[in-house]
Amino acid sequence: MESSDWLVTEDGQCLACNVPKEEEFPSRPYRLYRFLTDVENILWHIPEDSDRLEAIRPLVRRLLVSSDWLQGEYINPDPETGWSVLMLYDEPDFPLTVQMVAWLPGSKSPIHNHGTWGVVALVSGEEKNNFWRRSPAPELPDRIEPAGDRILVPGDIISFLPDAIHSVEPLGDEPTITFNLYGETNYDRRFEFDTTNNTAQVF
Repeated sequence: MESSDWLVTEDGQCLACNVPKEEEFPSRPYRLYRFLTDVENILWHIPEDSDRLEAIRPLVRRLLVSSDWLQGEYINPDPETGWSVLMLYDEPDFPLTVQMVAWLPGSKSPIHNHGTWGVVALVSGEEKNNFWRRSPAPELPDRIEPAGDRILVPGDIISFLPDAIHSVEPLGDEPTITFNLYGETNYDRRFEFDTTNNTAQVF
C-alpha cells in the first residue's frame, strides 16, 4: 500500500498532497539535528503556514525513512489516560516541538485544534482522524459539525492548519505510535470542543 500525505484545512477538508518517492531522497543518513536545522530554515524563510507545511512534509518523510531508531522511540501509554508523550525536542523560546505520541486501543482524544500548524506521521498501528468544522449560530457561537474522517496507516503523514479541528481514535489491537511536529502554540486559539453543549474552552 502506498503512503499518503494530507492537509487538513480550517473548514475540515482533508486534501491529498504530493508524496515524494523514497528514491528522490539523498542516500546519506538524515539525522535529527539536520532535520531540525532544515525546519528552522523553513520557518525563517516561509511565512505562510500552508506553504511551510508543504515544505516540511517531505522532510518528515525523509527523516522517518532514514531513521529506523524512531520506530522504538516511545513511552508505553498510561493505562489510565490511554496515551503518552515522549518529548524529542522542546527548546525554550524556539517555535518548534517534536514528540513521539502513543495511544492505547480503545482510547480517544478530545475534539480539539492545536492553535498552530502541525505534522503527524503514523509510525505504527492504525488510527482514525475525525474532522470537524465550525457551524456557529447566534445563540451557539462555538457549535461545530462533522466534516469527514480519514484512516491513517504506517507511512501516512497528515498536516494541520492552526484552526483545523479533529479528534483521534486508535484502531486495531496494538498501540498507535506517531511522530508529531508542532509550531509555536497560540494558547488563546487552542480549544477543546464539546459537541453536546456546543461549547469550546481554552486548554
